[in-house]
Amino acid sequence: MYMSANPTPPDKRFTVQLFRERLEQAMDRAGTTRAALARRIGVDRSTLSQVLSSESVRLPRADTVAAIASALQVSLDWLLGLTESNQLGADILERAPEISPRSRAPEDENLRRWYAESAGYKIRYVPTNLPDPLKITEVVGHEYREAQGLSADQAMRRSLDRLDYARQPETDIEICTSIQMLRGFVLGQGIWEDLDIEIRIRQLTHIADLIDELYPSLRWYLYDGRSEYAVPVTIFGPKRAALYVGNMYLVFTTTDHIRVLTRRFDDLIRRAVIQAHEVPAFVRRQIDELKDSAT
Repeated sequence: MYMSANPTPPDKRFTVQLFRERLEQAMDRAGTTRAALARRIGVDRSTLSQVLSSESVRLPRADTVAAIASALQVSLDWLLGLTESNQLGADILERAPEISPRSRAPEDENLRRWYAESAGYKIRYVPTNLPDPLKITEVVGHEYREAQGLSADQAMRRSLDRLDYARQPETDIEICTSIQMLRGFVLGQGIWEDLDIEIRIRQLTHIADLIDELYPSLRWYLYDGRSEYAVPVTIFGPKRAALYVGNMYLVFTTTDHIRVLTRRFDDLIRRAVIQAHEVPAFVRRQIDELKDSAT
């Protein structure tokens, strides 16, 4: 059984800290000041100072992040922690990413359209926590009990939509998350710290049974979050890639952007410590552990 010294999944504070550190590195290499960079990207110096403040807990707006990457000639995926390479080809930012607000309607029209347009192509998916298609009602209700705008019922309908998609013929979905995220759920840590153990057991049982049912059309891999990191992203075949940045998506439609993100995702797959065919058995071992702890 896998045990991590730090099973809590990375939260947005880690993402913000990594972004801030890489921004400072890029500014140092470029030999630019805060005032000069602020002028180049069209924001107030105070705005940039706030972004670089150690007290900041939020990423800047998506268009600001894209402008920073372009001005400093670093890749956007490096700045956001998607890759360790900060090299930027001359053509990688020739077209700015599209910014798509996340819908608060029961069904996100953008997501539904992107999935429909990608029929027949492989979907690569790094979720923020547990994969949406695999969640049970109680877990969704717990996660969205204090959410602004999107209700638990709406979120559950979205999860069921994703599950319906996964069950369609010719579907090919790869999911990749850290093993620490899953262990955090098992142990009731982070956002799940007050989630009843019986609900966690039901959720894990549901996951194991669904993966058995859907494999190999749906494959879930687990990587070691101590050596790898990935931001939430869905890659819709060769059509587009959407990075989830809170209340909006940063959407890439150029071939080069999609290729970079796809390559990074495939690297995570190659470095997975739990392969897709091993996940159901691994999850059932977590169930046994929880049952033992409850007796």
